[in-house]
Amino acid sequence: MTLPACRFCHAPLTHTFLDLGDQPLANSYLTRAELAAGSERVFPLHARVCDRCFLVQVDDPVAADAIFDAGYAYFSSYSESWVAHAKRYAEAMKARFALGPDSLVVEVASNDGYLLQHFAAMGVPVLGIEPTANTAEAARERGVPTEVMFFNDETGASLAARGVRADLMAANNVLAHVPAIGDFVAGFRHVLKPEGVLTFEFPHLLNLIELVQFDTIYHEHFSYLSLLAVEQVLRANRLRPFDVELLPTHGGSLRLFCAHEASGHAETEALRALREREAKAGLDRIETYGGFAEKVAAVRDGFLAFLARAKAEGKSVGAYGAAAKGNTFLNYCGVTAADIAWAFDANPHKQGRFLPGSHVPILAPEDVARVKPDYLVILPWNLKDEIMGQLAHIRDWGGRFVIASPRVEVLD
Repeated sequence: MTLPACRFCHAPLTHTFLDLGDQPLANSYLTRAELAAGSERVFPLHARVCDRCFLVQVDDPVAADAIFDAGYAYFSSYSESWVAHAKRYAEAMKARFALGPDSLVVEVASNDGYLLQHFAAMGVPVLGIEPTANTAEAARERGVPTEVMFFNDETGASLAARGVRADLMAANNVLAHVPAIGDFVAGFRHVLKPEGVLTFEFPHLLNLIELVQFDTIYHEHFSYLSLLAVEQVLRANRLRPFDVELLPTHGGSLRLFCAHEASGHAETEALRALREREAKAGLDRIETYGGFAEKVAAVRDGFLAFLARAKAEGKSVGAYGAAAKGNTFLNYCGVTAADIAWAFDANPHKQGRFLPGSHVPILAPEDVARVKPDYLVILPWNLKDEIMGQLAHIRDWGGRFVIASPRVEVLD
């Protein structure tokens, strides 16, 4: 069998990081008719690490345009905390880089306009680039100009040829979503002005390893990123990082500030400190990536033991948040609707459907009070505080929240 090649440096991928078996696409929620048809497809979910550039990546047995299709169900604006995070970003960037009515902010993977709406409200011109038509239409409805396209070297050059040149470019939680990461990054060098700033936000691989955040692995996330790996991709495209911020979002993320290699942006001590931290953690040594599968299996076993105890005690279990990470978790654990009776989600595009793989029915948040689960497992653990605040009333009937990873915690 021919080994897959690294999606960046093309070296053969001889080291497994984590094999999660065959799983359905994490954002492919089933209608009742699709569930009855029994035609759900599954694909290998196998993460490997390159021993040359140390990019962690999953095999890509399904094309990106099949994942980000017209029925794509993720709308950023349904998370209040994420919209607030985007507003803080917009305010900070406007102040730091003196953005105004003569500037242009371009966001790649702009989704439903959750971020650019804040720049527009401050009088800064914006343009969204978004591959999914339904989320792009939602952005336009809130007044955010948006073009539907996959961003890459070719489309970046095309935008620049039309006069699109950005003072600030944002690419939040998209760098991991592109199969051809080098081609994607190449597009920014065309659109970014000579002294322009590009920011990437992405979950930090170091947190994934140290906190056993294996549920962030799914087909839609092609890569799992460190500064070490991303810096190599940037340098290959005549770009460089110059600053970094550590963020609490998505279980611990990096906001990497980048620019053209020849720009005047000076490298900060924060960036140098992160390089040193990754080196001390051994992210540049292949042996660091071994043993992760055993840690993941321990998380699974702990959760299945919790479900068995709940069933033995006659307790009902629901899940909050029909999140992609939750689908990876449930499907790796082999959970079905016999184990978790309901999933609840605020996104109306998901309500009335079924989780992929586990086939748990998705209800609205208001239904929590109707069915009164004894336990409510918070699947998007990165939004734990927001969700517990919104659903504090489950304590009225003795309901308790549960976090499943990196270990089971029943929260009072």
